[in-house]
Amino acid sequence: MDEQQLAEKCRNGDNRARKELYEQYAGRMLTICTRYVSDKDLAQDLLHDGFLKIFHSFDKFTYRGEGSLRAWIERIFVNESLQCLRKNDILSKSATIEDTLEIYNQPEEESIEMIPHSVLLQFIEELPAGYRTIFNLYTFEDKSHKEIAELLGINEKSSSSQLFRAKNTLAKKINEWLKTND
Repeated sequence: MDEQQLAEKCRNGDNRARKELYEQYAGRMLTICTRYVSDKDLAQDLLHDGFLKIFHSFDKFTYRGEGSLRAWIERIFVNESLQCLRKNDILSKSATIEDTLEIYNQPEEESIEMIPHSVLLQFIEELPAGYRTIFNLYTFEDKSHKEIAELLGINEKSSSSQLFRAKNTLAKKINEWLKTND
């Protein structure tokens, strides 16, 4: 069944369609939750809460062509994750990794592609919450620093600074991994 049919059946409360939706999108949505909250149990809770919200919000969904259902679902999960971070005040408790702004050598694109996806995700999960959140919003959600600042209630310079530090931290981890796995 295509996206539009799946959405319509879910809107009408069809449990088979809801099960199909869950099975089709749960893995990707868990990855999104895990990108924002490094605690696996909390990510699982967000996954379940997010799907409950989706099932109760189908009246707000408007089909706009192929991919619109997935985009709507992803936006809900990003928002649920950000809400959790704000609610638990995780962003302000973010620890800093070295306060230095030392710049690490940017790894080559081809080198990064050799690293298993799970290892890269682990590196992102290990970032302090503030760095990780801004890195995710900027890199994966394509948000500008202005949009990030509005979403998180910070100024644009803080967003830019934390992204810079996140990228440097990731570059260091990637370079270390590449040296030890040559």
